[in-house]
Amino acid sequence: MVCLGNICRSPMAHVVLAERLVDAGLDDVVEVTSSGTGGWHVGDPMDRRAAATLTASGYDATRHRARQWDGDREGDHGDDRADLVLAMDRQNLADVGGPSDRVRLFRDFDPRDPGSEVPDPYYGGDSGFEEVLAMVERTAAALVSALERDRPWAGPAGRRREGPAS
Repeated sequence: MVCLGNICRSPMAHVVLAERLVDAGLDDVVEVTSSGTGGWHVGDPMDRRAAATLTASGYDATRHRARQWDGDREGDHGDDRADLVLAMDRQNLADVGGPSDRVRLFRDFDPRDPGSEVPDPYYGGDSGFEEVLAMVERTAAALVSALERDRPWAGPAGRRREGPAS
């Protein structure tokens, strides 16, 4: 998951998707990470409004610490371990090298509005964070369904492939 500062959208998507994967029993085969294309928040916790929105909906937002996107670092676009990189908006998508088989918009999986951007709620009020959470929950559910259906970690005849898919 990639956004601008890694304090609002991508960590919200990270937390929700990780929990959905646990619920689906896929957390042992799918690893989720998040980062931001800008480095000014590195090491900071999630934006207090993003954390409050997640907490009010029953998620644990306490463990997140912002990190910066680095295409050469393990877990990011440049590493073959990352099977899928999901950007929150088109500028983030361009910042990580543009669309490819492995790099897409997060909302490409949104059943309601596929291919749309996740708006940045940072400069708005609380309702923007609630709107983002609704998008993230809906899209994460669809993404988990796609993973359950397509089983990208399985090789021929459904055998499990070694290594994580993220």
